Amino acid sequence: MERKFNKQPKLHIKTGDTVKVLTGDDKGKTGKVLSVNLEKRRAIVEGINMVTKHVKPTATNPQGGIENKEASLHISNLKLVDPKTGEATRIGRKKGENGKLVRYSKKTGEVING
Repeated sequence: MERKFNKQPKLHIKTGDTVKVLTGDDKGKTGKVLSVNLEKRRAIVEGINMVTKHVKPTATNPQGGIENKEASLHISNLKLVDPKTGEATRIGRKKGENGKLVRYSKKTGEVING
């Protein structure tokens, strides 16, 4: 008998969340999550971990040149910012009113929407 399990891991961070960076060059900065890669457990945060990329000339960009863009960070280096207090907090999961799992702040106990 084949064992069944959830193929998509549940992460404490979703797209659109505001997060704080815990380690690295951008330690202490906050930003909005633009995208999350579930397989690699990495997230791209707006304005954080900027890298320079050399771009070849194309039909849409005939000049080419150097552009700055965000690189991904491992989600273990990110902590969600509580929308009520503005401080970084740990996340828990509990059943909401409609029976679905909802995320809540371990610091304040408030349910986090999103």
